[in-house]
Amino acid sequence: MRSFLAHFLFILAAWTVVIKYLFPMAYALAQGAPIGSHVFVDFWPVVHVWVGWSLLHWNRWTFRLALVVSVAEIVIIVTKFVLFLEAPQWTIWRTNWFINKLFVLACFVLLLGWLLVNARRLRLPGAR
Repeated sequence: MRSFLAHFLFILAAWTVVIKYLFPMAYALAQGAPIGSHVFVDFWPVVHVWVGWSLLHWNRWTFRLALVVSVAEIVIIVTKFVLFLEAPQWTIWRTNWFINKLFVLACFVLLLGWLLVNARRLRLPGAR
């Protein structure tokens, strides 16, 4: 399961780069707009790769890192969903964002659940 979650995070990071950077840049170029006009800059893909890498290269801080990032992502996404769904604007950009966040939320709910179910074993020295 640890390997699955790590690879889920890598795929999620790549997909996020496409959704938030490459697709908006291609769209802007096709429309003759400035290349960054539709880009939604954030650094979560870097965090997702870091957590995925640490899951594959387990060490003493991996459990805490994965736990903190999972809880932070879940709280942030649920808060954003509540705010968005009060008055949704279903543009292509918001729809892409929403779908991306659904997958991110699913990934981190799975990761948090796995961490909590296996907490005792994962906290042991040399846990894998």
